[in-house]
Amino acid sequence: MFDRIKKALARPAGESSEPRGCDGDAPISEWAATRGLVFSAGEQAGSVALEGKVHGRRWRLERGRPTRDYIVGEELRARAQLGVHEDIAAMVINRSLSDRLEQKAYERSTHSLQTTIDSNLPHEVRWLAMYRETAWQSLPEAFWNRYSVYTDRPDLASSWIDGGLAALMLDWPKPGPSNDVPFMMLLMQGKAYLRMEYRPADLATLQHAALIFTSACESALSSALDVSLD
Repeated sequence: MFDRIKKALARPAGESSEPRGCDGDAPISEWAATRGLVFSAGEQAGSVALEGKVHGRRWRLERGRPTRDYIVGEELRARAQLGVHEDIAAMVINRSLSDRLEQKAYERSTHSLQTTIDSNLPHEVRWLAMYRETAWQSLPEAFWNRYSVYTDRPDLASSWIDGGLAALMLDWPKPGPSNDVPFMMLLMQGKAYLRMEYRPADLATLQHAALIFTSACESALSSALDVSLD
């Protein structure tokens, strides 16, 4: 499954097309054209977007200004309407980010003497409080050293984040994002999302982020589409 997606997103040596957009975005535009992806201006000024399909479901990845204060520089964010059961909910987040968000939520609640979760906090912060962290033995220790998984259905989460997807999340092209670079991916209300700091801000990082996200979409469709939640 993941080999097929990887081949679809990998750029063949020597293959190119006429770039669209500004010169600085020409490598992204060229790669998108060779993969049959739609390259366009993003929703924010100066941002760019890629669009494609996984099993007939549209996905979109955008590079632009950050929409979270824990991201520095540019942000990569992706989303897809998968149509899986809306009650399936799982989040994978790198440990350094989850630690920072938990500390931030604690400091805010302590400062304001709140006893409930602040509704103005981003949903990833609320999830840290609403769902429990889970783990399973089939994934390597290196994965759990880098990432945490939060869900109320560990059985579904383990089907979604299987060995192949976990390997992709560890196998970033060199130099690649470090363990401290903010990264999160989730299933929520029938949709898939990815958000990460674009560092290092190079084509290889963007390509691999697209590979991880599309692989996560295919894994969700393959493992969760017909799951009974009874």
